[in-house]
Amino acid sequence: MRQAFGQSVEPFLVFGGTAANVLGLQAVVRRYQAVICAETAHINVDECGAPERIIGCKLLTVPTPNGKLSPHDLDRHLHGFGDQHHAQPRVVSISQVTEYGTVYRPDELRALSAYAHQHGLLLHMDGARLANAAAALNCGLRDITVDVGVDLLSFGGTKNGLLAAEAVVFLDPALAADFRFIRKQGMQLASKMRFLGAQIAALFSDELWRRNAAHANQMAARLANLVRTIPQITITQPVEANAVFARMPRAAIGPLQNRF
Repeated sequence: MRQAFGQSVEPFLVFGGTAANVLGLQAVVRRYQAVICAETAHINVDECGAPERIIGCKLLTVPTPNGKLSPHDLDRHLHGFGDQHHAQPRVVSISQVTEYGTVYRPDELRALSAYAHQHGLLLHMDGARLANAAAALNCGLRDITVDVGVDLLSFGGTKNGLLAAEAVVFLDPALAADFRFIRKQGMQLASKMRFLGAQIAALFSDELWRRNAAHANQMAARLANLVRTIPQITITQPVEANAVFARMPRAAIGPLQNRF
């Protein structure tokens, strides 16, 4: 992982994606602080309130049409600094790929991190599908993380072919000072961690992560091209990685679900 992200990063293996997000954020967020995220963010919608329960922090959400935050989307929450009555913004959290299947470009990430840092905030990336983003952009993992100012991220293994293997990666190693204790208290230090490590080692050998992600992206594009020919189906978001979002007749949904 250091070969992919840079020799100074500090990676820690965990076995759950929710844990990777929540424990990573717990390392840098105190209970009176807040995390700014898109309204659609996984930490807001799909983690059963785990950030609020485990960290005790507040999530400050922003509505977006495509799941992506831009620098000035943060402005609505950039106030109340130093006010004891106000949750203190500490982190901006983004998803790459987003929950709508859209991909942040390097210039978008660079602008967002610069704006966050200008206001004293860290940039966290939910990288459950980071491999898919890198494959879609035909770039390296470092190009859309370390080199654009991301401070910490979760790296998704299970959405890239692994079994219960995820990672929290601190791109600023100073932020990782106490994480081994946070991981243990968070019940994510597996007694057989070598089985997670073996999978990660294989995934990062000869860029297997890229081949898996590129194949998934290609299959999403193939699916999108086929369903576009069906008049009753409307694709609602650009198909940029491995997700296809579409509207279809309600009567068709049940039979499709039953097939799988």
